[in-house]
Amino acid sequence: MCNCDDHDHGGKKLSRRAALTTGLAGTAAAAATALGGTAHAQVKANPYAEPAEPALPPSDMKLDLSRAALVVTDPQNDFLSPDGVTWGVIGASVTEHNTVENIETLFRTAKEYDITTAVSPHYYYPTDHGWKFEGALEKLMHNIGMFDRKGPLDIEGFEGSGADWLEQYKPYINDGKTIVTSPHKMYGNDTNDLSLQLRKQGVDQVILAGMSANLCTESHMRELIEKGFEVAVVRDATAAAQLPEGDGYLAALINFRFIANAVWSTEEAVAQIKAAAL
Repeated sequence: MCNCDDHDHGGKKLSRRAALTTGLAGTAAAAATALGGTAHAQVKANPYAEPAEPALPPSDMKLDLSRAALVVTDPQNDFLSPDGVTWGVIGASVTEHNTVENIETLFRTAKEYDITTAVSPHYYYPTDHGWKFEGALEKLMHNIGMFDRKGPLDIEGFEGSGADWLEQYKPYINDGKTIVTSPHKMYGNDTNDLSLQLRKQGVDQVILAGMSANLCTESHMRELIEKGFEVAVVRDATAAAQLPEGDGYLAALINFRFIANAVWSTEEAVAQIKAAAL
């Protein structure tokens, strides 16, 4: 992981493969020790399990498909493909929660029931690498070339790149019906047109999934709720990095429970959609 305080744009930039094999992949091993403890301890206590005696009131959210949308944040290779630059620290979480398949299940179900579907992508253009100040994750993403594109009007090298959609999602996203918003540049949709696009479709309920849990997905949840949307987060259709600094998935899950109108599994989300269609 980069320890530099700012960017040296004239210096050597980490290649995507170097980031995978040296920086991030090495960090994953440290994270396993810092976060996981022993395998025996993990079996005894699942940190993601629902509380046996919850203190918060249960959700009463019911879908109305005429005003609901599926929103998926960052369904892109750099997060969800083993060839993506973050796989070394996020792959274990993606695998554990069956995230790739669960997101596809949501896409397929939304299309089957003709639900408004929107994708909020994350792209960085060359001008974004000239930012004068950045947070820790911004520094990391810029230094490993995450979500990089040649420019807003240039798709050279885009196909199959880290910024491209995961291949198995393309039939759903590229069907001419899915809304692809302008890119968000930080984490939340306050920097893109998602809210406008949803309002123009008469949407005020959102089924939220995508990557990554404690960054873009959580930020989208917060912004949508602040804008007056009712939001159900699908907890196993997301995942997050595990670093010595903390488990991003656990951090997000706690906030999902505190803030979202509902927190569903993929199975529960599909059941809610089917019930609403009756």
